[in-house]
Amino acid sequence: MSFKNMEEFWPFYLKQHSKPATKRWHFMATLSCILCLLYAVAFNGWFVFLMPVLAYSMAWYSHFFVEGNVPLTFGNPVWALRGDLKMFGLMLTGQMDKELKRVAKKHGKQVN
Repeated sequence: MSFKNMEEFWPFYLKQHSKPATKRWHFMATLSCILCLLYAVAFNGWFVFLMPVLAYSMAWYSHFFVEGNVPLTFGNPVWALRGDLKMFGLMLTGQMDKELKRVAKKHGKQVN
């Protein structure tokens, strides 16, 4: 599946991350990556190698065992990363629920 822009991809991304637990696992995965990067820069550069291990293990766990689907990184790694970062920012700022309602209204379907 190919996408032309983020506006086209975003509703699909949200559908693939429909359960609240999946969103929480992804939030923790992204946060863990950020913390590893900061620690790597400040103290020990080897921690940069821990970033993908933490991120993918948490995110993929949520897809296989919570959401029951295949991670988007298998087919659309760049789009998946963009979606993860957007969702992380929305969750961090408390705007995720508002965004879910906006997308549901625009596309005429419920998104959790």
